[in-house]
Amino acid sequence: MRARDIMTARPECCTPDDTAERAAHLMEENDCGCLPVVDDRDSRHLVGVVTDRDIAIRGVAHGRGADTPVRELMTPDVACCTVNSDLADVERLMAERQVRRVPIIDDRGCCVGIVAQADIARQAGRHVTDSEVGRIVEQISEPGPSERWEKRDERYTRM
Repeated sequence: MRARDIMTARPECCTPDDTAERAAHLMEENDCGCLPVVDDRDSRHLVGVVTDRDIAIRGVAHGRGADTPVRELMTPDVACCTVNSDLADVERLMAERQVRRVPIIDDRGCCVGIVAQADIARQAGRHVTDSEVGRIVEQISEPGPSERWEKRDERYTRM
């Protein structure tokens, strides 16, 4: 199975010049937590991704307002796959990079889709047991070293 078989085609995108408010609005309208960032809405050449967490942590947590350009919040070094990537490669990339969504590009580097962790879990559910689906989700969701938390005095603190 290939990425093209389960991807959401032509996902909503934003540009580096869009504001955090515009990106958040697009996320709300499209019920998603991640937007590919493209250089231009017509060409859709992928230049990064911005997530709801980016807006909260890189933006709000640092006193940046709704008018902050997406370019200041986005992740420019984005891990992506092609439409012909094997689903196992998409899953492996998610696990290695600890990301829940992978943009899918064509041979020109233009964003043509996105595969989410839920897409893989749904697809896996058709061919594997529930415990194997759980393993897939667990591998992708395993926190990185900077995301580990420890309970101290009835509060959780970052380790």
